[in-house]
Amino acid sequence: MKQFSFSQVLICAPLLMLTACAGIQPEKRHSPAELAAYKVENFVAPIASAAGEAAARTEALEKIRTALAQSTSTNSTSPDSIDRDARASDAMGALGAIALFNIEQETGRSLVLGALADFERDLKIASIEYQRAVIAAAYMFYPQESAGPLRRLLGQLETPREFSMAVYSLLKAGGGASASDSVLRSDLRAILVRRFPEWSSEPRLRALEHALTIDSAAELAQRPPLADLLAAPLRKLGPGLPVIYSFQRKDRQHFGMAMVRGPNGQFVRHLDGSYFTIPHLAMALTNLPGTITNGNTPQGLFTIVGAGTATNKWIGPTPYLHSKIPVEATIAEFEHAELLQASEAWTEARYEDFLPVSWRRYQPFKEAYLAGQAGRDDMLLHGTTINSDYYRGASFYPGTPSAGCLVAMESWSKADGTLQRSDQLSLAKAFTASGVDQGYLVVVELDDRVLAVTLGDVLPDVIAAEAMRR
Repeated sequence: MKQFSFSQVLICAPLLMLTACAGIQPEKRHSPAELAAYKVENFVAPIASAAGEAAARTEALEKIRTALAQSTSTNSTSPDSIDRDARASDAMGALGAIALFNIEQETGRSLVLGALADFERDLKIASIEYQRAVIAAAYMFYPQESAGPLRRLLGQLETPREFSMAVYSLLKAGGGASASDSVLRSDLRAILVRRFPEWSSEPRLRALEHALTIDSAAELAQRPPLADLLAAPLRKLGPGLPVIYSFQRKDRQHFGMAMVRGPNGQFVRHLDGSYFTIPHLAMALTNLPGTITNGNTPQGLFTIVGAGTATNKWIGPTPYLHSKIPVEATIAEFEHAELLQASEAWTEARYEDFLPVSWRRYQPFKEAYLAGQAGRDDMLLHGTTINSDYYRGASFYPGTPSAGCLVAMESWSKADGTLQRSDQLSLAKAFTASGVDQGYLVVVELDDRVLAVTLGDVLPDVIAAEAMRR
């Protein structure tokens, strides 16, 4: 079957096969001592074996065939709500399969554009979940072809998330949020303000209005000094804690890079004295902004509260690091101080209080705070059992996008699914090397260049930050 280009690959649906990290319950928690003792061969993922992958692909193709049959034989305006719900469920499952396995381009086209036509006739027949799946698919799959229906739907979309996604898709069709099409952006902002007069109190709409108003390239050029962020204590009470820094490009379509700062303020090194680094992908399948469900990992400050094992087969058995954003985590969890009042309410000023002074007014770094207000959660640091060959030729290859988490590369035996190499396990070991599994995660966008992040991009700032902490 024909392979997608990068822009065609990244559909989003509720991804019934590759769900968002949301809702993952740990089978087990892992202590620092356990993490230190683990070897790669301790972990086996049957889904990563050739047989497991083949079975999953067969299941995916069946989902796609079922959805296509439903779309050609069922009238979506039928009064039978059970039939409509089944059709929508099949379509969402198919879109997830198409995205994950990078297959059946023409079926995806039919499902997305057919659903948008249905929505135009009667949006009330579609659940919010189905609206989200289709609009997200339109954003990544066919933004230009979807622009007409989405523009006409703006007056009907009543929920901030789906409205925002539709506007982001229209921006993409018009060249992007940072494009010079000021007329389009001004027009869309006027619609936003008219449809949602209280937009400034809704986090997704607040982020959208910012994207429609500012010059993102100029704003990024005003990023505060990186060394200030790398040297910041982050924790206000008690001794220092380890911190993972995930350095990213703005477009997220290339590998970022993760480093670990120990509790003493010095960055973790290998035995030969070189800095510990791993490639780190912070791009979701949707590549939507971080305030949107299943969008990219938001930029900003997270807390880390230990390590666990996910039940999601596409994440695999390698221990993840449990990161949380504000609101999802209480202020007490963020401070790692049990004596604080767990009921203390989050405010923007309280979030800023964790940051160095120079970063407190930098709006892009507040994305994690806004994402928490919007209800995002369970964006973990984890490995992957997905075959990266699905995305061969994409700018992020050999990475595998997630549904909003931070993904480290892993490789598995095709014979039986035994883990062979794991950047995720290396990251977990580096983070907990001091015997502590509590700390912080910083996701920071460096610039808008279109290439992978390397140590050379941040080395002068790392050296400067270490000197500041000595």
